Amino acid sequence: MTTVGSGKYTYKLVEDWAKFPEGMSFGWPASVATDSEDRVYVFQRDKQPPVLVFDPDGSYQTGWGIDAMAGPHHIYIADDVAYLVDREDCVVLRYTLDGKPLQVIGDRGQASDTGIGPDFDNENDLPPNAAGPFNYPTKMVPSPSGDIYVSDGYQNSRVHRFSADGQLKHSWGQPGKSGPYDLHLPHSVLVTDNGQVYVCDRENHRIQVYDSEGSHLASWDNVRRPMDIAVDSDGAFYVAEVYVEQDRLGRLDLLPEGEHRISVLDENGALLCRWDAALAHGIWVDGQGDIYLALPNALSVHKYVRQL
Repeated sequence: MTTVGSGKYTYKLVEDWAKFPEGMSFGWPASVATDSEDRVYVFQRDKQPPVLVFDPDGSYQTGWGIDAMAGPHHIYIADDVAYLVDREDCVVLRYTLDGKPLQVIGDRGQASDTGIGPDFDNENDLPPNAAGPFNYPTKMVPSPSGDIYVSDGYQNSRVHRFSADGQLKHSWGQPGKSGPYDLHLPHSVLVTDNGQVYVCDRENHRIQVYDSEGSHLASWDNVRRPMDIAVDSDGAFYVAEVYVEQDRLGRLDLLPEGEHRISVLDENGALLCRWDAALAHGIWVDGQGDIYLALPNALSVHKYVRQL
């Protein structure tokens, strides 16, 4: 097996981690998360069911959510509750880990008005204006206070804060490229134990840090097109990044598979470790410190086993 990283952050890569029954395979793995027993939940597009459940060794256990979601994007698990984003249907959802719905926030199929037209390109174009929830949201996470935060997203430039019962309390962010509240495709969000909010400001190539009320604290600019962010039990952050290049018209395009990376950052955003990886849309760190990557291009999930 390939070994990556260094020092405390050394891992062995398990590429053929998932063990499916005969005739099964991944669709388009968008995101991955683990529960309190380190069971692994893969959120996938293009095949049913959208949620696949595995043991830590990769053995397939079950799946759920058939026909319940139009566009799986990110999954997050806290206190053994699954927080799911249905991007195309413009809703965010809470489910039990055996697939029972608990909550829906948003109106299915009803996108907020950000002024976009039919030729809008979310990777290159900014929405004309920000709006309320939701227009292709990206990730939903809980916070220590019980509030829920949602990054929104592909056709909006906002972060929304909801009460636990789904009432909108506050939104912040605006389309832009440089200011502390400028966001261009906020692709993921994370809230840590101290209530700070970390936003993958993807097309601005930075992680934006805010307090629980949405006041700007810092910008981490040492990342490239951050897709997703996770945190381990020691407070280190793990960022899945993809490289981009510009074509002759100045528009962004992905570089080939294998030229992307994982970065490990400390609580101030300083680099602790970095290595090349396959293109990952989602990243998660389990209770053992092992890393999972959801790989849409490879139609696979990679596991990095920490070497302690």
